[in-house]
This record gives sequence, C-alpha cells and structure tokens, in this order.
Amino acid sequence: MDSYSVGAVVFLFGTVIGSFLNVCIYRVPHGLSVISPSSHCPQCKTPIRWYQNIPIFGYLFLRGRCASCGVGISIRYPMVEVLTGVLFALVWHDLSGLFVIPVYWLFVASMVTISFIDLDHKIIPDVISLPGIVLGFLLSFAVPWLTWQDSILGILLGGGSLYLVAKVYYWMTHVEGMGGGDVKLLAMIGAFLGWKAILPVIFLGSLSGALVGVPLMLYKRAGGKLAIPFGPFLATGAVIYLLLGEQLIQWYISFAFPE
Repeated sequence: MDSYSVGAVVFLFGTVIGSFLNVCIYRVPHGLSVISPSSHCPQCKTPIRWYQNIPIFGYLFLRGRCASCGVGISIRYPMVEVLTGVLFALVWHDLSGLFVIPVYWLFVASMVTISFIDLDHKIIPDVISLPGIVLGFLLSFAVPWLTWQDSILGILLGGGSLYLVAKVYYWMTHVEGMGGGDVKLLAMIGAFLGWKAILPVIFLGSLSGALVGVPLMLYKRAGGKLAIPFGPFLATGAVIYLLLGEQLIQWYISFAFPE
C-alpha cells in the first residue's frame, strides 16, 4: 500500500476510535460504564443498529436524527469522529515508521475526550487525567526521545506551575480562577511530552484561548467576565506542540536570534 492508502486507513481507524470517544464523552461525566449497555438513543433508549453506528456515515444516513423517536443528534458526534481521524493521520504522518505511534494516538484521543467533557461540563475527570499521568510516565520508557527523568520533570513542572498560578491568583483576587483539573491535565501533558513542552504548551494554550475568548466576550458583551474552560486550549497547545514543536522552536530561535 502506498502512503496515501495507509493514511486513509489510519484516518478511518481514527474515526472508529472517535466513535468510542463519543461514548466516553457522554458517559464518563455521569459515572456510567463505557462498555455496557450498547450504544442507544439517550431520549428513547432504543439501541442503535450497527450500520447506524458507522462513523460519519451513520450520522449522514440518519440525517442527524434518531431513527426511532426522531430526536436530533448533535453534530458534535461526527465532528469528534472526523477530528480524531485527522489527528490519528497527522500523528502517523509526523511519526511515520516509529513504534511509538500508538502511544501518541492514545495521547491525542485523551486530549479530545478531555476537551469535549470540559466544554460540556466544565470539569476534567480525574478518572482520565490521574491514570494519564501514571501511564505517560510508564510509556516514557518506550519513547526514544523522552527519558523518564524528562517525564517526571514534566509532571512536576506542569502541575506545579499551574498550581502556583492558581494560588497566586486566588491570593490576589480571592476568586478561584483555575480548577484543579487543569493542574492535573498539564501534569499529564508533561508526563507524555516532557518538561520542555510545558512553557510552549501554556503559551499556545493561552494564545488559542485569547483568540477564542476575546471575540466571545465581545459578542456576549459580558463586561470581560466569561467562564471559558481552559482545558481544551491546553489540549490544543499540547497537540500543536506534539505535531509542530520542533518546527516552532526552530522558527522562534531563527526569529529571536537572527544571524
């Protein structure tokens, strides 16, 4: 198979994983099992047939509505499937030939799940982030460019930096500005990407948050106060760093220190 065919297969595999992530996004915040019962309409509880559950095409086949009760199905479902497929293909392309690709498929899948749960519920479940910290550290032994020391430092710097920011902000304003979930998320990111990723991830997350948050504040005329979860932006920064980190660092060095 040529690279385009393999990339297409990887994308399709990613959409299947994305379909499972949709289950996790809906069930994990409610404390439900992600294994049983099988997929069903949350409104009428009718089980979804296998051909209706095919990623992307199932949504199109059903025209975005439950076949039994007609209730609308959120466009988020095919969006998550497409997003996961694209990210899986990008990871495969960026890390082509490396046996660590599944490690970072797991990582981006976690970032997608955490992001959409945080958007929906303003929480980052410990059941994902805490095992993610441990797993990221253990998998550092399988990643050629990431030592276990880098992973440990990433956990400490990631979690510690946001914890310090949260404490200073609370001390100055007496208002909780950042939840503990963000602290654990950045610790998890540090476990998978190492300590060198922490500052770029925070910068990229803050930049993407500002690009989204400022227009929303202006649109809603909220007087500068609008509760926007930071988790999705940290996850965005982490994925950007994973895929483009070296290029961004080289660009910054050439820009800041021209010859």
